[in-house]
Amino acid sequence: MPKHKRTAVARNLVKRRLRELVRTTLLPGLAAVAPLDLVVRAAPEAYGADLATLAADLATVLARLRTRPA
Repeated sequence: MPKHKRTAVARNLVKRRLRELVRTTLLPGLAAVAPLDLVVRAAPEAYGADLATLAADLATVLARLRTRPA
């Protein structure tokens, strides 16, 4: 059984997708938000999701972060 129940190829694919989405979408969107520590962790559903679905999920996270109290 592979580590974490996924192959290294699948884990790296999700990691690369999330890293790129955070770099291009989440970080620029957080420029106006108060400083914070943020951890992005891939849920098991991320392995079956396409890039558009992951982007939509991160957009939801960004919207929630923008509306949180300071």
